[in-house]
Amino acid sequence: MDSRYSRNRIYISDKEQENIRSTRIFLGGAGIGSLIAECALRIGFEDIVIVDGDKVELSNLNRQNYTKSDIGKYKAECLAKRLLKINPKANIQYYNVFIDHGNISSMLDGVSIAVNALDFTTDIPFVFDKECSDRRITVLHPYNFGWGAFLAVIKPGGYQLTELSSSHEEFELKMAEFVARYHKFWNMPEMWLDSVIEEYKNERQKLSPPQLSVGAWIAAGYCVNAMFDIAIGRDVKYFPKFYFSSLRSVSV
Repeated sequence: MDSRYSRNRIYISDKEQENIRSTRIFLGGAGIGSLIAECALRIGFEDIVIVDGDKVELSNLNRQNYTKSDIGKYKAECLAKRLLKINPKANIQYYNVFIDHGNISSMLDGVSIAVNALDFTTDIPFVFDKECSDRRITVLHPYNFGWGAFLAVIKPGGYQLTELSSSHEEFELKMAEFVARYHKFWNMPEMWLDSVIEEYKNERQKLSPPQLSVGAWIAAGYCVNAMFDIAIGRDVKYFPKFYFSSLRSVSV
């Protein structure tokens, strides 16, 4: 095993390390994707494509993998440079553009796993998933719920997020409500999540959902765990099953 990954021993075999090294992952969105990318790179994924046309803002620094000096610069480019400082031999490609109907297909060549961290301001996240499904690419959907995190894994040809809602409007809220309903049904209510949902819905001004660094890091860990399992051929939970972790859950 490469000395870079010597502390991965026991957890990851030499063969598994080589498998993930050659697995190309695609990050659609470099917000929460910025944490996923670094976690993935440090564990051994060395073939990463990053696409985002957004620039770093001050409000991003409470949870995303950027510094004050990055403000005003393209997220994808800043992230790529950071990753190459960690591992200069990695194959890091980046595009300072927003994913749209015209460029999705051209960026997915050779991709095995995609992360859909796109903003649900249009139908593009759904279009992205459809393109990936047609290409037999597994898609990960991470969500930052502040004190917790959620991950949906979309199997090519399997259930899509449009089963939950065909509209992109307020989709993050719909996903949070889906998780909350699930836990209530199984008599495991997440009271803190119910409270956040209610307060967010009652805000007078329409704002982006509140998010914390804690949820972002949990989501990144979930994503890299799923990437690893997919790359080496282990089973994962596919949507409508999901991964969810809460630091505010009450232990009995």
